Amino acid sequence: MWVEELPSGKFRYAERFLDPRTGKMKKVSVTLEKNSKQAYRQAINILSKKINDKGTNNETKLTIADVVELYREDQKKVVKASTWKRNYFACETIKKILGADTLLSGLTAGYIRKAYLASGRPPGTMNENIIRLKALLRWAYRNEYLETTECIDKLERFKDIPHAQKIEDKFLEAEEVSKLLSVMKIKKWKDLTEFLVLSGLRFGEAAALQRSDLDMKNRLIKVTKTFDTAHDLITTPKTRTSIREVYMQDQLFDLCERLLNASYISSKVTKINRSNRLFEPQKKQCIDIDVYTCYLRDCAVRSLGRKITPHTLRHTHASLMLENGMSVDAISNRLGHADSKVTREIYLHVTQKLKEKRNAQIKEIKIFAP
Repeated sequence: MWVEELPSGKFRYAERFLDPRTGKMKKVSVTLEKNSKQAYRQAINILSKKINDKGTNNETKLTIADVVELYREDQKKVVKASTWKRNYFACETIKKILGADTLLSGLTAGYIRKAYLASGRPPGTMNENIIRLKALLRWAYRNEYLETTECIDKLERFKDIPHAQKIEDKFLEAEEVSKLLSVMKIKKWKDLTEFLVLSGLRFGEAAALQRSDLDMKNRLIKVTKTFDTAHDLITTPKTRTSIREVYMQDQLFDLCERLLNASYISSKVTKINRSNRLFEPQKKQCIDIDVYTCYLRDCAVRSLGRKITPHTLRHTHASLMLENGMSVDAISNRLGHADSKVTREIYLHVTQKLKEKRNAQIKEIKIFAP
């Protein structure tokens, strides 16, 4: 250790040490009022602690709660507000299951598995949360808060009970759509239901549409934004592939013409729809998903005997397009995603249904006269 006198009359005590992480020499220092034996001993104690702290791997001190807070701060800068909020609650679950005060360095695959099983949650729910846990731990590893990802590599999915919902329950047949629409008495929600079935747009994408997003000359719907229902704001779409142009087939074109005329009258004559939204909002920025979801569910129960969600209508669009000969790739582009497990499942189901229909037709064909 050496001592340097500063222009202020104080003294800087300095020491060099070998950083075990980098293998390079580094310097620590402390400034004290005097250059005396007592100050010298004080400096030794202070610098020894500094060197010890710097030489100690920080990961041994971090708890699950600590790394979650660091992760959230980083996420705020790189993800959308809706994604951040969803991840926030997923991380709260992680803290609850693994223990907020559990040391990050003490995590093992065995401990994680036992903790999740002890939580009593369904396998599907646990598997979904494990995905966020893996993302959290990989982030910690990339940012040098965790030395290895060994425990992540050993984690396996919990054996899930097959989902009770059949693939055909995830979408509606054409005749079911007609039944559903026939019981809808609120015109705004009936129009929205028809629009979602014909376009395949997500609820948020449809809610965010303005009249200017409809290019009637070229028969295109320009999807460039979505409505974040959690924060009541217009934001960028879900993914990069969500930014797209959706071509209007004849029925969709006719519906959009009606909607545009109604929206124009609402904004110019009654001066209600000043936001220029295609679907007129009430008090919020956009139409209310909770109100619509409840109405859609109730109408579906009355007409079809089962519950559905707005996303069911998106799957319905995929099914109807498949039945009309569109390829999975073409439908994926129209829906705005690069890949979809449900779309592939619907494709297999529709293909089998069409095959059975063709076989039934072939069965009745008689080549030779009896």
